[in-house]
Amino acid sequence: MTTEQKTSILTQPVAVWAIAFASAVSFMGIGLVDPILPAISAELDATPSQTMLLFTSYLLITAVAMFFTGFISSRLGVKRTMLAGLALIVVFATLAGASGTVGQIIGFRAGWGLGNALFISTALAAIVGAASGGSAQAVILYEAALGVGMAVGPLLGGALGEVSWRGPFFGTAALMAIGFLAVAVLLRKPLQPPEPVPLTAGFAALRKPALLTLAVTALFYNYGFFTLLAYSPYPMAAAAERLGLRFGAHELGLVFFGWGLALAITSVFVAPILTRRVGLRPVLFAAFGLLGVILAVMGLGVASLPVLIGAVVVAGLVLGVLNTALTETVMEATDLPRSVASSTYSGVRFLGGAIAPAVSGGLAAALGAGAPYWFAVGALAVAIVVLAVGGHTLAHVGRRPHETAIGEAEAIGVGDRG
Repeated sequence: MTTEQKTSILTQPVAVWAIAFASAVSFMGIGLVDPILPAISAELDATPSQTMLLFTSYLLITAVAMFFTGFISSRLGVKRTMLAGLALIVVFATLAGASGTVGQIIGFRAGWGLGNALFISTALAAIVGAASGGSAQAVILYEAALGVGMAVGPLLGGALGEVSWRGPFFGTAALMAIGFLAVAVLLRKPLQPPEPVPLTAGFAALRKPALLTLAVTALFYNYGFFTLLAYSPYPMAAAAERLGLRFGAHELGLVFFGWGLALAITSVFVAPILTRRVGLRPVLFAAFGLLGVILAVMGLGVASLPVLIGAVVVAGLVLGVLNTALTETVMEATDLPRSVASSTYSGVRFLGGAIAPAVSGGLAAALGAGAPYWFAVGALAVAIVVLAVGGHTLAHVGRRPHETAIGEAEAIGVGDRG
């Protein structure tokens, strides 16, 4: 029996738990603002289009930063890069909570996105470097922390948002400050330094046809992902109002808690089974098609609160499978260092996430409440076409040998989220 098998997954150095805690809080930031978007609109006299830019600024800066995180971490080292990211999140989450206008929040969310990019690009590599029991157990711990963050983010946002829309921002800053101190004090074990990465490595990676195919596919997929995530609170609130129901931050938080929990379950437990038994590309095609059907149902039933709630939660099941399957495919698609390939892929895909919130409000105002969902269906259709046309570039997927645990960890850390 190996040392990895003998060691309990729960028997880890305190530094590992500190990083896992900070990782969970970091991923809370993705869905944290969802439940408070309508409240921000009401209290700061902002349109839905303006408040959805909280997602756009965050994701746009994250996307751009992803092209350079490998270069930065290879110069600063894993721990200092992580701490720099955590510090930026604390500062900008606090400033967002203290803001007086929606424009200020949008700007501070951009700084938050930079911090998030620096942290998530190095967090799992740090866990692998500090963990006992081997890389497999470290990955499980990271995925568990990620799932907790994705599920709890909307729930925490809804609970604190009932007090004030500022609450989720200050709450995140406080939790991340604890994470910063814990990592700074407890992560003492020297970590393996990353291999030096050139400044332009992220852009050069797009010359690989397989990676380009997957990145463009993910760009259109993420358009659909963040249409659902950023836009859905508004038609839900409108549908509830027509029924005479109060549907505030707490209720929205519960809905997106269900979404995040569903995403976490399928990402960790279901997707690996499906990809092993069916294959990566068949799983991707099937999941894209199913997500398109769900978004079409939302477009048709945009006036129905039960339809919207049910569709959002069910979509979480599909999104978890898609995120994991896409990441696995990227990991096998090129002979580039996996941290470089995954950062480049993530940078392109986050651009799709940044575009969706920026245009959804205008589409709804011009063409009706269901229009953003139909455009998302169209984006998924494009993703399917790109994946099909570029399929010949992925013929080798599944046959490429794995690299070191640290390289694998860096890749998963930046590539496994929507």
